[in-house]
Amino acid sequence: MKKYLVPLVLLGVVLIIGMYAMNFYNGTVGLNEDVGKQWSNVENAYQLRADKTKNLVEIVKGAAEFEKETLTEVIEARAKATSVNINANDLTPEKMAQFQQAQDQFTGALSRLMVTVERYPELKAVKGFQDFQVQYEGMENRIGVERRKFNDVARDYNTRIKRFPGNMMAGFFGFQEKGYFEAAEGTENAPDIKF
Repeated sequence: MKKYLVPLVLLGVVLIIGMYAMNFYNGTVGLNEDVGKQWSNVENAYQLRADKTKNLVEIVKGAAEFEKETLTEVIEARAKATSVNINANDLTPEKMAQFQQAQDQFTGALSRLMVTVERYPELKAVKGFQDFQVQYEGMENRIGVERRKFNDVARDYNTRIKRFPGNMMAGFFGFQEKGYFEAAEGTENAPDIKF
């Protein structure tokens, strides 16, 4: 009986480690899929904004003799933002920073356009532009919500692959850390309001 005890204990240990590895792998794959799904939602929100902005540019062009420099900035920023594509399986912090930088430039150009429009009362009276202003606020809110949700699922995934002993298995199975969306530089300071 004693001669079978050591192999049985070893077999039990191997089975326990195997079960843990299988459970870790399957759970991490599920979290990785959640990250990919949420990344798709983020991309959809940004794509909606890019598509609607194309319509805005046409409305603005047709409704007023508008500053060409501002429109050109928006058009170029939109083109750059839509050209930065990241595969959901390659959401490294570096790639996320590159994507976010392009989107932040687009956001800045759109903000400058909206501020510039305030000087054109005839444009603000155009129904298409009024509709866009309402939609724009909703799109920016949706982008914020989707980015927050993405950060939540990325945090769950990253936590799983960084905790011991999962961190050893993560390297073995090839799971890599996902990047996060971060606040744009300068947003930690409240804007100065002067009357």
